[in-house]
Amino acid sequence: MKIYKTLFLGLGLIALSSCSDFLNQTSPSELDNESTFNNAYYTELALNKVYGSLTQDQTYSNFLPIIAGTNTDCDLIDGLGTDASNTSSERGNMNYNANPGWSQLSKVWDAMYGVIENANLVVDGINNSQLIQQAGATRTSMMRFRAEAMTLRAMIYFDLIRLFGDIPFKTESSNSDLYNVYIGKADRDDIMDELIIELEEAIGYLPWAGEDGYTTEHVSKGYAHALLANIAMTRAGYAIREQAKDGYITGDNSDATYPTQRCSDTKRRELFELAEKHLAAVVSSGKHKLNPSVEEYWRLINIGQLDQTYQENLFEIPMGLNKSGELGYTIGYRINGASSLFGPKGNSSGKLKLTAPYYLSFGEGDIRRDLTCAISQLSTDKNTKVFKEYMLGNAPFGLYCGKWDYRKMMENSEWYAAVLASDQKVCSGINVVKMRYPQVLLMYAEVVNELYGKGATAEGCTLTATAALKEVHDRAFTDATKRDAAWTALMGKDFFDAIVDENAWELAGEGVRKFDLIRWNLLSEKIDEFKNEYTNAVYNGTYPQYVNYKYRTDNPMYIDMTSLVFGAKVGGEYENKSFFGAETSDKEQKNLKVNLPSISGGLNKAVKNRYLLPIASTTISTSNGKLHNSYGYSD
Repeated sequence: MKIYKTLFLGLGLIALSSCSDFLNQTSPSELDNESTFNNAYYTELALNKVYGSLTQDQTYSNFLPIIAGTNTDCDLIDGLGTDASNTSSERGNMNYNANPGWSQLSKVWDAMYGVIENANLVVDGINNSQLIQQAGATRTSMMRFRAEAMTLRAMIYFDLIRLFGDIPFKTESSNSDLYNVYIGKADRDDIMDELIIELEEAIGYLPWAGEDGYTTEHVSKGYAHALLANIAMTRAGYAIREQAKDGYITGDNSDATYPTQRCSDTKRRELFELAEKHLAAVVSSGKHKLNPSVEEYWRLINIGQLDQTYQENLFEIPMGLNKSGELGYTIGYRINGASSLFGPKGNSSGKLKLTAPYYLSFGEGDIRRDLTCAISQLSTDKNTKVFKEYMLGNAPFGLYCGKWDYRKMMENSEWYAAVLASDQKVCSGINVVKMRYPQVLLMYAEVVNELYGKGATAEGCTLTATAALKEVHDRAFTDATKRDAAWTALMGKDFFDAIVDENAWELAGEGVRKFDLIRWNLLSEKIDEFKNEYTNAVYNGTYPQYVNYKYRTDNPMYIDMTSLVFGAKVGGEYENKSFFGAETSDKEQKNLKVNLPSISGGLNKAVKNRYLLPIASTTISTSNGKLHNSYGYSD
């Protein structure tokens, strides 16, 4: 049973009221703390409230998994041209033209700190509970609940840091006189150091996924290990700073006032050794594996079924059908408009887009290309009025992310019945994956390579850095000849560059790549690289002019994706559509001259490498003078 069925029970029984402070903290439950946390059942309900608060639109139902991870070299927000500078929407703000007046900023901030407050209540309540003084199963359960709350709190703080930089940090519940509510920013490095300490403690009390019915819808020992490693690697990496820090190394594309820096080489090695230890613990445990079929992995995601055979997901935030979760609706393969097949509403699925250079970067035979990049949509033709699959054509910055797909979701009969019955948005209930095993393998390959070389292993682990990378790469191919050719080509690159490329092919659209590019100090460089690649391809005429295709004989509503031929027009049974190369002969060249310059246009405009969001003006105005913006943003 998916955990959301108990999450909403917890939300109903443990009702928390809101306080009017700048962190949007919540007051203790209607049950007093002593009653709640001296009863294991009520304690678990209080913990379920923490999980439940992750399902808000402003946390993980929409903002963090879909919006916050754009823009990179391969995944973009759906804002081009003038939309890219619209600071009253996510389109402008995610193109790095951020505005402290954007209304969503305070909502995200309040919701995230609300989750933290819920977690603080659980941790404090259990710390003061008589039950943890006892021996036996009850104490074990209570310490597990505490570890789960600590891990979720660390996850939220980590995501806040990646969005806003230096932030207020508080690990105790709010006092009734608010003395500990109005606080200023803490240095993000200090926060991450503390999160690492807390996670090291929490790991000891968390079970592995699969133990005694413990599913990946709870934070597991494996996730806590991997989260700690990710935090350590981020702590070791580059970040834009409010001011220069002594002993830190300044990177390329650094602003004179707000420099992009990382810690010293000595500290970096210490942090990478820590990450190595925790990643090796996951790899050597054997508790998490790659599903041998990447297609089957995404099928299970789309139908909302937990994979308890391979446990590829280390933690997935549980969503509830028609209650939360916009994966598949706001992002995914495009279902454009009403139909008898997909209901009177259809879906939007256009928030996150992928790029032409990314689509054409995949090696021949890499099945992730067509799983990730959708160059078609289902819609009603304006002339024929027929609802079927049509090619998008020359849409170099408008490819849909096909990882979430209504056509796969149809297998979930409960979801499908809800869609057919409603003319309103139906939340998919698809879980948000916070960490999956390919990401662990890629991080492992990165740290082992940097510490010891690509042919080395981590202590206590038999997997080399090269072997870890190859696991991720090889799964993407069913044809051995094409797999080996693609691997040979990949190994012709610097090993770190190979990891960067594999990161894109495996994780695009999942809100991961942006933050890796930031810690590598490659965000601006890779965006420029993608823009230059597109520009050169247009001017040199290297993109195919047409995509030729056939419709399936068994179901002529759908295109036979195995029939695609790129290049000049092909006659006979083939139909054709203009493709990326059409920009060469387009008189207006809107994609090249208007849309391309607008993409991520604010990243280096006012302040170099300003990828962070500002704190909302409304949040600052209610902070009792404790908070102010930096990085050139106004209050």
